[in-house]
Amino acid sequence: MNETTAPAMRAPMPISFWVVAGLSLLWNLFGAYDYLMTRTRNEAYLSAMGDPKAVLAWIDSFPLWVQLCWGMGVWGAVAGSLLLLARSRFAVHAFLLSLIGAVGSLVFQATDSNVPAAFDSSARLVLPVVIVAVAAFLWQFSSRERAKGMLR
Repeated sequence: MNETTAPAMRAPMPISFWVVAGLSLLWNLFGAYDYLMTRTRNEAYLSAMGDPKAVLAWIDSFPLWVQLCWGMGVWGAVAGSLLLLARSRFAVHAFLLSLIGAVGSLVFQATDSNVPAAFDSSARLVLPVVIVAVAAFLWQFSSRERAKGMLR
């Protein structure tokens, strides 16, 4: 086999890439679990957040755009993590959708005045801010990896 027909040799992926990709999947699978438990109206799961009926009434009151942002944030993140593990350049697009969804959800939660008493504290914004920060990091990380040629 000569050099022109030999497959291109790529440098092995750094272990840090696999650590970030694996942790992103674990983190985002928890978001998917939360989404599914909420959407299937699992009262045992929701009771950890207070009165499940009050939590469900609040979630049911979300406007359609918030529900779309929530789903886009969750499933875009899971898709992005799986695509990152597959080293696909489309992880960047999935993480961008996730980031847009997470920001939309954060904006709603920060401005909603119909929050149940169990959620009505400054702490209710901490997790959404962390989610947006992680989504932004994963989008930037995948963008950098794509620019370095690590994603196909």
